[in-house]
Amino acid sequence: MSTEQSRSAREAQPAPGALLLCRAEPDSVAPVARLLREDMLLAPAGEGWSVLVPEGRPWQEGGEPVDRVLSGWALALAVGAPWPALALWWDTERAGYSLASGFRRPVGYEWLANGTPAGVDEAMHTFAARLGLDPVLDESLDELTRPDPASDARARLRGLLAVLQRAGVYLPDGLAPGDSADRLRAAASAHPHVRPAEGTARSEADAVPPAPLVPWAAAGPWARALSLAQIAVGLPLTAWGLHRRSGGWTTAGALLLAHGTLGLACWPVSPLD
Repeated sequence: MSTEQSRSAREAQPAPGALLLCRAEPDSVAPVARLLREDMLLAPAGEGWSVLVPEGRPWQEGGEPVDRVLSGWALALAVGAPWPALALWWDTERAGYSLASGFRRPVGYEWLANGTPAGVDEAMHTFAARLGLDPVLDESLDELTRPDPASDARARLRGLLAVLQRAGVYLPDGLAPGDSADRLRAAASAHPHVRPAEGTARSEADAVPPAPLVPWAAAGPWARALSLAQIAVGLPLTAWGLHRRSGGWTTAGALLLAHGTLGLACWPVSPLD
């Protein structure tokens, strides 16, 4: 194969990239997104939905698999929050999603580059149930778990987004699964309502979110137990992420610790405590 042919073959392959969807308005998502400590663009993505477009440094510079990074980020965005977070990711060999919702175990599905299903059907059913999709949409999702020689991994993600459109998701123009992080950010930048959800560029003080991150802080006697549970889960998760050198899971653990610590700090201390 000539040098020119090799270059063309590489360009034809989908570059690693990702999108993060949250079932919440951008104003609610922005404070949580800052805790990821990553430079991202934030934009509306339909009624009651937001999309985060990451710069992609963890998988571009650190060599960490994009699916592992995004799974951790989705968990970090959803844990302790009243909304689910959906990560869409792809690289040269696979594509898939990871859905995180509260403290429940994330659920995901993936396809090989040629579109061959490589997940468990039950995961797709759990996905539909957690998003509250109706049975008609469930049938459309089932089609994504069946062999289809005409659909590659990009087409599978587009099919998933088509189902989510009926649940209110509408990505800004130009955001397409399979594009590189640079191309996605260029497309997002052209959106009139896009804004940065700064990460590393912000000061440490700005990284600590205000009370909206801990809406349970004054919700009742179970609030302190929930904060302690977050800390108890966050410590080993952070340690595991550091051991595995996984930025995504380390961030998820750190965010759990931040949620729990802030929740305890916001809890009023009585003289009897």
